[in-house]
Amino acid sequence: MKEFGELFQSADWKQEKHSPVIDGPDSVKKGDFANYSVSVGKEIPHPNTTEHHIRWIEIYFLPEGAKFPFQVARFDYTAHGESTEGANQGPVYTSPYSCFTVKLEKPGVFYATSYCNIHGLWKSEKAISLHD
Repeated sequence: MKEFGELFQSADWKQEKHSPVIDGPDSVKKGDFANYSVSVGKEIPHPNTTEHHIRWIEIYFLPEGAKFPFQVARFDYTAHGESTEGANQGPVYTSPYSCFTVKLEKPGVFYATSYCNIHGLWKSEKAISLHD
């Protein structure tokens, strides 16, 4: 049986449409709010259909020296063209793109995880340093 962590796939987001991408500054001022975005399909668009879509993205932050990460955000994408008229006949589609704002007191690493209803769990990370 696989360990839970072994279920996550990762790849270079420039070549893989399933990898979550965290965009934002690599270094932020301690105690100031900083803006980030997360998306799936930045370079290669991910389908957003009833049959094939990104269900959610989660963001965690592991401060330097900490044992456990903190959940920062969870974004659910729940409209993929579903309709009583049939698949991909609905009036609304979501895109796996969201923004979040954080204030950091320590450097650390953001971890992004995402779930594709066909291709499973994906992960990526982004190190963040602090400056004065």
